[in-house]
Amino acid sequence: MTRLVFIEPSGNRCEIDAADGESVMQAATAKGIAGIDAECGGSCMCATCHCLVVDAVNPLPDMQSAEADTLEFTAHQMHDNSRLTCQLTVTPTMDGTVFQVIGR
Repeated sequence: MTRLVFIEPSGNRCEIDAADGESVMQAATAKGIAGIDAECGGSCMCATCHCLVVDAVNPLPDMQSAEADTLEFTAHQMHDNSRLTCQLTVTPTMDGTVFQVIGR
């Protein structure tokens, strides 16, 4: 299991254990993280799982063009550290990564 940290829109900090191989979005929704609605079910179409990567011990995989396009055209303001959690697969190297949930 990999430990992920989410800061919900309310400021509440939640630490969860995520199974390696699932998406960060799946892990967050399974644990009831507020603000990650995942309306498209992980299809990289709605940006309702948009988070900011606040702290990562190891670099995350590069953003692919579909994720960048979705963030640019459907998300709240895109930042340099914006990511769609549906496009990130949990791996042990992500242990301790902190995500700020954007919410709506």
